Amino acid sequence: MPYIDFVSELHKATKRDYIGRVTSDDKAECARVAKEYGYDYWDGDRKYGYGGYRYDGRWKSVAEKMADYYQLKPGQKVLDVGCGMAHLLYELTQAVPGLAVTGIDISQYALEHAKEEIRPRLQYGQAQDLPFQDKEFDLVISLTTLHNLKVFDLKKAVQEIERVSKGHSYIMVESFRNDREEVNMLYWQLTCASYYSVEEWEWLYQEWGYTGDYSKSVQGNPYVIQTCFQQFLSSLFCQKLGIR
Repeated sequence: MPYIDFVSELHKATKRDYIGRVTSDDKAECARVAKEYGYDYWDGDRKYGYGGYRYDGRWKSVAEKMADYYQLKPGQKVLDVGCGMAHLLYELTQAVPGLAVTGIDISQYALEHAKEEIRPRLQYGQAQDLPFQDKEFDLVISLTTLHNLKVFDLKKAVQEIERVSKGHSYIMVESFRNDREEVNMLYWQLTCASYYSVEEWEWLYQEWGYTGDYSKSVQGNPYVIQTCFQQFLSSLFCQKLGIR
């Protein structure tokens, strides 16, 4: 069960206002709206999710790394569990022409607004109940999806990925390595239902019989987090003194 990092460079390029996420709006209401996975989550205000999800080619390098690492070839089958608008699947078809890709997601909005070239290969479905045969896919991937499930569904989803894979799989989830990253994750998340450290994820994978590859997405640069928190405390202090 090797640890492999394909996507950290993408996340480093995305700026996040962690403190603003919990002070500017009603966080609980924003989370409720986000969990509908409709327009607001994908293309609405940033407080509900992505703030506009557009194809910009950023997944090209990830697809090329995956294709090289797993030695993907034309005719092989790849499944993306929680594919969203399937930009990664699209890039995989560009990196390996002739690759047979399938995407599954619970967001009808995402499926309907995926790139036109990839849309016919996508379908609605649940990660914990994959409608596929045992060992049907040469590679099964799932990025930033499974942490949105409660632990009982999470277990089923991990075991489903293991079941439909011929042996190669890759899971990436939100996680944390220390107290600061844990707090930052709690500040930022809108849809996450399973909060585990890297070590806890590794333990769960082993307990549930997962043999594929994995990685984690951690919440932000420690310096940025500390700076934001200092600004937050400064703002509270100024408000108390009546300073604007």
